[in-house]
Amino acid sequence: MEVNPPKQEHLLALKVMRLTKPTLFTNIPVTCEEKDLPGDLFNQLMRDDPSTVNGAEILMLGEMLTLPQNFGNIFLGETFSSYISVHNDSNQVVKDILVKADLQTSSQRLNLSASNAAVAELKPDCCIDDVIHHEVKEIGTHILVCAVSYTTQGGEKMYFRKFFKFQVLKPLDVKTKFYNAESDLSSVTDEVFLEAQIQNITTSPMFMEKVSLEPSIMYNVAELNSVSQAGECLTTFGSRAYLQPMDTRQYLYCLKPKKEFAEKAGIIKGVTVIGKLDIVWKTNLGERGRLQTSQLQRMAPGYGDVRLSLEAIPDTVNLEEPFHITCKITNCSSERTMDLVLEMCNTNSIHWCGISGRQLGKLHPSSSLCLALTLLSSVQGLQSVSGLRLTDTFLKRTYEYDDIAQVCVVSSAIKVES
Repeated sequence: MEVNPPKQEHLLALKVMRLTKPTLFTNIPVTCEEKDLPGDLFNQLMRDDPSTVNGAEILMLGEMLTLPQNFGNIFLGETFSSYISVHNDSNQVVKDILVKADLQTSSQRLNLSASNAAVAELKPDCCIDDVIHHEVKEIGTHILVCAVSYTTQGGEKMYFRKFFKFQVLKPLDVKTKFYNAESDLSSVTDEVFLEAQIQNITTSPMFMEKVSLEPSIMYNVAELNSVSQAGECLTTFGSRAYLQPMDTRQYLYCLKPKKEFAEKAGIIKGVTVIGKLDIVWKTNLGERGRLQTSQLQRMAPGYGDVRLSLEAIPDTVNLEEPFHITCKITNCSSERTMDLVLEMCNTNSIHWCGISGRQLGKLHPSSSLCLALTLLSSVQGLQSVSGLRLTDTFLKRTYEYDDIAQVCVVSSAIKVES
């Protein structure tokens, strides 16, 4: 008859406990009406219970704090902290103790031990303590691997390890939308508005400590999430910046290209990097979490080889009286020189004053020129400025520009304020 050898017991004991904030104690109130058999007994018991709030005994929320009873949830962006203790349960001295803590994720294995040096000896009833910290940056299954190696008094080398598995959940759902600024002035045509929708997908409220946009090197950013009242800047979300479970909050930012980039035509086109969102929040009793999105990208509006923008145009003009606009023409090509011809085509309401088909001369790559043009309107109301044509004589290519601006035309009897 085959007998299996007895399993050797280890001299050391390993204990692992997650370090987290305490929670408020909650109790389930048990009450009844006075006409029922217990009478006021249940209510008196609740009043005598030290965990209840005086005067609000039937509320589940108490004033006492409790230590975590289980591992709990860990969310992306929070800091995972754990206490590791190795205790000598034997009556002999153990030598060369090495405690190693690794965190295994789906993509990598991280060493979290504060020190990789071995402890020379550990006497009976003594312990080795260590606290590890790690900012969680991946979603999914994580395994904390704690390994202990040591040498007995007899010189035998011993080794054992334990595994602790936990899930990392997603705390926030972030969606972004880009809007190109609709303006006729060339100084702001490259403006872009970013709307960030942030939803709390956890089961507890969050305090949104900071939501900011870190722009790329090409842009300056202005936050549009506050208003000024009586000289004081107040957030649009009110004095309490709490985000309840499954609630969504919208943040708005305006990005303007820096002067050195805005003046270089063609550099802000195609797919451009806008920046990244930096989100900081607190949960429960001050547990802090932080997330940074990846670099946000947007498709810049295309202007083709030639860009026509307006430097100046009046808002309101008189009927059948000439008014002036200033146009800016930019060669967006970085390699090719253009020879441009300007043509002006009248519409039913807008008429151009000047010579059509005139030569503008050569326009070098990434350079611009300004033109002062004169128009008049024969129809009242909100009229669209259309009918400009630019022809590149080198390639025999014509660029048409319609609806480039709008002006309000009023009767000449109405005084137009400058």
